[in-house]
Amino acid sequence: MKTIKLGLLIFLALCAGCTQKKDNSNAVSINVSFTAQANMDELDGRLFLMLSTNDDDEPRFQINDGPQGQLIFGMNVDKMAPGQKITFTEKIFGYPYASLADVPAGEYYAQALLHTYETFNLSTGHTVKLPMDNGEGQQWNRSPGNLYSKPFKITVTENGIPEFTIEMDQKIQPIPEAADTEWIKHIKLKSEKLSAFYGKDTYLGAHVLLPKGYENHPEAKYPLMIFHGHFPKDFGGFRTTPPDPKLEPEFSQRFQVDGYNIFQQQEAYDFYKRWNDPEFPRFLIVEIQHPTPYYDDSYAVNSASQGPYGDAITYELIPHIEEKFRGMGEGWSRFLYGGSTGGWEALAVQVKYPDAYNGCFAACPDPIDFRAFCLTNIYEDKNAYYYDTTHKKTEVPSHRDYLGQVQSTLREGNHLELVLGDKSRSGQQWDIWEATFSPQNTDGYPQRIWDKMTGEINPEVADYWQENYDLRYILERDWSKLGDKLKGKIHIYCGDMDNYYLNNAVYLMEDFLENTTNPYYDGEVTYGDRAEHCWNGDPEQPNHVSRLRYNSMYVPKIMQRIAESAPPGADLTSWRYKF
Repeated sequence: MKTIKLGLLIFLALCAGCTQKKDNSNAVSINVSFTAQANMDELDGRLFLMLSTNDDDEPRFQINDGPQGQLIFGMNVDKMAPGQKITFTEKIFGYPYASLADVPAGEYYAQALLHTYETFNLSTGHTVKLPMDNGEGQQWNRSPGNLYSKPFKITVTENGIPEFTIEMDQKIQPIPEAADTEWIKHIKLKSEKLSAFYGKDTYLGAHVLLPKGYENHPEAKYPLMIFHGHFPKDFGGFRTTPPDPKLEPEFSQRFQVDGYNIFQQQEAYDFYKRWNDPEFPRFLIVEIQHPTPYYDDSYAVNSASQGPYGDAITYELIPHIEEKFRGMGEGWSRFLYGGSTGGWEALAVQVKYPDAYNGCFAACPDPIDFRAFCLTNIYEDKNAYYYDTTHKKTEVPSHRDYLGQVQSTLREGNHLELVLGDKSRSGQQWDIWEATFSPQNTDGYPQRIWDKMTGEINPEVADYWQENYDLRYILERDWSKLGDKLKGKIHIYCGDMDNYYLNNAVYLMEDFLENTTNPYYDGEVTYGDRAEHCWNGDPEQPNHVSRLRYNSMYVPKIMQRIAESAPPGADLTSWRYKF
């Protein structure tokens, strides 16, 4: 017994010594500053230090939670002045290594970037600091005005990271606005509703594709197709010339298709030809720009922390577009479609504004039933990151391929977001859901649905999500009021091997919709066999083809819906002209 005790004491002493030695040898001190030549005064924001073992691109473009993601560490800065040195130590949280002290020995390319914040005095009475979009679609690594350094090589030894200094002497330049063409017009509208909420001028944008013969038929008024989705720099998938013969073919890693860039140009040109076909119906097609300080897209609904984007889009932007470009301006003539974020928006906007639109085509929508918030049931699960087990910790996956192979977990993605920004300010997926669905906290930022470090779910916030944004729950709760308004308007498509497990929520929604009888929903829910994100309802073509045909693939169903639902006396002819 004495021998065991003596051995234990020696072991503990040795371990204590080892721990102390590791902490001392891995102490980190990396200083970051920005030059006065950047012509910037004191700045607020999120300061990043990035390390990459891959020299194919700058570290700032290699940060993700996938298998090839590189290293990043982040902290808030307030009133950082030119020349002031901010020090990264081993205590600063990072991803995929929690501490700089954990970075393995090797050669790395180092880079720093400051993602700048603005101060907003919200109409709720709160003052918050947020990264407003600067024309790039809320991308921290590309946002104009952000400061950064050029990458340079460092060596990490077995003793840790050597002390060094980074000076940010580069500034991301403004992005030129898209120019009008014969076919595509651009709208920028100051929203009175959003400006009042944020305490400063806030704008909505749109790219409008005009129908053939628009100028020659001033008597015509047009139905409106709204393509929801992530921030569009310009109207996509429309090209008036054949593919560039000098274009070098590029391999698509996502779709495993060689020459996909050439194929995309061909599809865009083919759509142009379909758009000009004498038999093609004449529509206005709109892609909306509505980035927020939390994401590249507002999710097109009103929310406590982001403001009244739903009302601003439906009651300010859409009527403005219809007035300017001779839209019908009536609910029966407006249709919604989109995939992923845009799929959720199409369905949510149809549900939230049932009389303002006449049909939605929601492809691979973000979670539409929060009992399947990807792989988390926010009402019953206690933790989002780990399965409820007794003797082992099994992490909840967040991304897979069509064979079920997992590339990342829920904890990993959320920890990366926590590095990119606290208080839901990462500009990434889990945070925008929080910024959209959560009540506002006492500090003016969104309340957490779960603890970002541990994954522990807040049931009170979950209840708020359910009452306000769980689309299946809302439909079931309010079907007696919404059923007649939504009959024939709901169309949902999803691959049964969606990379983000979004099909699970679609199954639950289908269970409800197919069992509605008073009235029956009279729409469709369809699945793609072994199809990944973002399958949109075409059983004949693979994802990499059908995803390029959104603007024409639902037109036959829209025409059928118009024929079945247009009110007596509706204009069904002025926009059906031929050449």
